[in-house]
Formats: sequence, structure tokens, C-alpha cells
Amino acid sequence: MPPERILIVDDEQTVRDLVAALLAIAGYETTLVPSAEDAILRLQQDPDYSLVLTDIMMTGKDGLSLLDHLGCDHPAIPVVMCSAVNDLRVATNAFRRGAFDYLLKPFDRDELEDTVARGVEHSRLRKQNATYRQNLEAIVNTRTGRLRSTMQDLERSYDVTLEAMGDALDLRDQETEGHSKRVTAYTIALARAMGLDADELRTIARGAFLHDIGKISTPDSILLKPGRLDPDETAIMRLHCERGYEMVRKIPFLSDAAEIVYAHQERFDGTGYPRGLSGEKIPLGARIFAIADTLDAMTSDRPYRKGASIEAATAEIVRCSGTQFDPEIVKVFLSLSPESWAELRSEIEHLTTSVLAASLRRPPAAPVAHTGQSQ
Repeated sequence: MPPERILIVDDEQTVRDLVAALLAIAGYETTLVPSAEDAILRLQQDPDYSLVLTDIMMTGKDGLSLLDHLGCDHPAIPVVMCSAVNDLRVATNAFRRGAFDYLLKPFDRDELEDTVARGVEHSRLRKQNATYRQNLEAIVNTRTGRLRSTMQDLERSYDVTLEAMGDALDLRDQETEGHSKRVTAYTIALARAMGLDADELRTIARGAFLHDIGKISTPDSILLKPGRLDPDETAIMRLHCERGYEMVRKIPFLSDAAEIVYAHQERFDGTGYPRGLSGEKIPLGARIFAIADTLDAMTSDRPYRKGASIEAATAEIVRCSGTQFDPEIVKVFLSLSPESWAELRSEIEHLTTSVLAASLRRPPAAPVAHTGQSQ
């Protein structure tokens, strides 16, 4: 290890030489300067000192002023003050201003060596602690980055699993194939236009995508029946909301999304099912979804009818504002360009990656503000 470096500041050359000689015997490397100004300049050029030993009374800037400067610019370097005046007030003032220790002239060799040794050890420990903190911060940052990456990978795997569940439902009910993907994209576009944050968007996307997952438990004789359902069959079909909720809520990261699954058939006026919720008692995500769901349902082809235009779907949404739909969300829907909904639908139909991830990334064809006449 190289010898510890000590900066000696005193306007008397004999004192500087004496201290340097004593510290050299003890194995220290010393640098001698005659004034506080010279010490400041030296430290600006080379701050790598383990200790500063300075006289108090000097011509020009005194030792206490130097102490104040070091406390601001080089707080990690311990400062030992020296004085020929045995004045308790001066010593107390020095300690209050940050001095490490205080020595009286003429020096006692053992006391000098002991004070310098303690100061040097204090400096070493402070440097060691600073290095430890830097290393610890680097480790924490690295591990935080790895954890974030792992969480992102885990989240992507969750969404892949969700899409597999949605695909399983599409295999059972090919009449509505692609509905979950499209309605998810529409819901996120509308939620984003409302200014919701990333966490809310993620929850709403998952709730929208899984809204019909409870239909997996619906018998094929009812789910695939080509004609109108009778009252008993309708009652069984309506169970899909609660059954989907019971399936999804057991998965911790989907607990909030489960509320959207449960409430996606509620109506703003309270005439929906399964609980007859009304107004803001219906989760926000479910209120947003209701409009997106109607937009997709009306504009999609079915074996028994051709899909309506976006303009016709928009007219129906306006007609049902305040009854089926939240009027405030309808206003947001009307502020978006009708043409861009068609572009978004086309993009989702040609999408080969995760619709959840694509929707949350704000796809290029996401709806934009409508600049024409209000509908």
C-alpha cells in the first residue's frame, strides 16, 4: 500500500519542517504549503489527501477559514487544527466548524502521531464506506434492472396465457371469433383517450379480453344455438358473468380485472345483469368496455346478418347514452375519429403478436380526435 498523504499548512517554515520530519519517521508522505490559499490551490489540483493538518493563526486567510472551505469542497478529508494559544473557546469553535481534532504547539510527538493515525483511519473508513455505498448502489441498480426485466417477461407470459384462454373460447364460439381481441383494442383506445394511466390501462385490457371467459362453462346447446334462447336458456347464459368472475378473481394479478368481467353486462340505468348496478357503481373499466363491445358487436358480420357501419353503431351508442352507456364516456367516444376505428380494426385483424401488448403500446392506427361535425 502507498503511504498515506498528509497536507501540512503553516506559515512558519520551521514548524512545517518539524512536523514533516516527525510524520516521515511514522511512515507518512507529506506535502508542505505556507498558507491557506496555497492549500486550497493544492487541493484543487490534487485532492487525494488522507488528512490536512493546519495552523490557525496565519498571515492571510486563517486556519478556521480554511476549515470552512474544506468543509464545503472536501468534506471527506479530516482536518486537524494546530495552535500555540491554549484557548478553550478557539478549540470549541474549531470543533463546531467541523475539525477532526485540535493540537497545541509545541507538539508532543506521541500525541501528534496518535492524532494523525486516528485521522487517517477515519479518512480510510469514510472512503471505504463511500466505495461500499457506490458498489451497493450499482448492485441494487443491476438487480433492480434484472427484476424489472423478469417481471416484464413474467407479465408477457401472463398475457400469452390469457390470449390462449381467449383463443380457447373462440374455438368454441366461432361466430364471434376475434371479438375479444377487437373489443380489447377498442376499449384501450377509448380508455387512453380518457387519460387513464398505464396500470389502469393494463387492468382494463385484461378485463376486456377476458370478459366472456365464463362462457367456457356454458353448454354447447345454449352457446351455439342458432335461434333465440328461451327464458331458461337465457338465465343459464347470463351466468357467464359470475362464472367468469369466479374463475378470474382467484388469480392474484387479475383480481381487479375480474371486476370488469363480473360487471361487463351491467347498464348505466341499472337494468343490466347480474347485479343490477347503476351509474358509477359499475366499475369504470366495465363502463368503457360496454361502448367498445357494442361498437364491435354491431360492426361485425354474423351468419344471420351483415355488420352495420361504424356510423350506424355510433348512432345507436348515442341513442343509448344515459340508459345503457355512461354519457360522459359517450362524449369521449364521439370525440374520436370514426375512420380511425376502422383502421384499428384492420390492424388488429392482421396482428400476429399479442393483442394485449400491442394495444398497450398505442398502435399506429389508434383512434385520433375527430375533426368533423359532432355526431
